[in-house]
Amino acid sequence: MQFSPEESATLLSILRWRRDVRHFRADPVDEATLERLRATMDCAPSVGNARPWRVIRVDDLTLRERVRANFMRCNAEAAKLYTGDKHAEYLALKLAGLEVAPVQLAVFNVGNPDAGHGLGRQTLPETLRQSTAMAIHTLWLAARAENLGLGMVSILEPHDIEALLGVPAGWEFAAYLCLGHPEFLDDTPLLHRTGWQENIETKWQQR
Repeated sequence: MQFSPEESATLLSILRWRRDVRHFRADPVDEATLERLRATMDCAPSVGNARPWRVIRVDDLTLRERVRANFMRCNAEAAKLYTGDKHAEYLALKLAGLEVAPVQLAVFNVGNPDAGHGLGRQTLPETLRQSTAMAIHTLWLAARAENLGLGMVSILEPHDIEALLGVPAGWEFAAYLCLGHPEFLDDTPLLHRTGWQENIETKWQQR
């Protein structure tokens, strides 16, 4: 299939407007949209076609509150890394949308799945984690194309989340995702806009 310049421009626009969203409206996301988004993860590239990602939709309010408590505890510890003005700047950052996001997904990676029969990961076993990361990114872009926002919460203790959700042995925590309607739209990363860290241009080197 050949894509038109207009379609290429649309993809670039989706990429530019894909943001790590932390500010959500509480409006629910309809199930038909969520089903479309679920199916998009099947389109992600995967080493050996192993598809090592596993997703748990966290709807239980008690579980959500325990995830949020874990975030608050880990975030308080992370804040201790900074002093002076940087400490104040860190505390002012909004780093999760856990209190409002209507859809919350815990993503795990299977470290040695039978699927794929080991193809492509003998010398680079981390390609399994890379495959899971690409599945998350695929979902991220698809959510933006549905006019939704997605945010990844990385300030969590992985083993705590694995235990909290009772996942099987061999599942390792990869990401906790907040999904919903964003409060506002922006084509600039929040950390760039707040001055925490500006965008750095990707450069291709030649040899």
